[in-house]
Amino acid sequence: MMEPEAIRALLQTGLNEADVEVVGDGRHFQARIVSPDFEGIPLLRRHRMVYDLLQTHIDSDVLHAISMRTLTPAQAAAEQD
Repeated sequence: MMEPEAIRALLQTGLNEADVEVVGDGRHFQARIVSPDFEGIPLLRRHRMVYDLLQTHIDSDVLHAISMRTLTPAQAAAEQD
């Protein structure tokens, strides 16, 4: 079982200037991830970047499922308007 904070820390370590929010029940999580690393990157590749950071935990079934929103800082700012 994983804590949301552990996922947040993994993503913040693996992505530059990441702003990460994670909620979940220990096996199923939802994440909102904002990072300039996503600039110019298609959505599926962004998700692959995140999965690559979490793959060990997914493979061991400690992390069963994660749904995510991956945004650039400009996209996140546009949502605020």
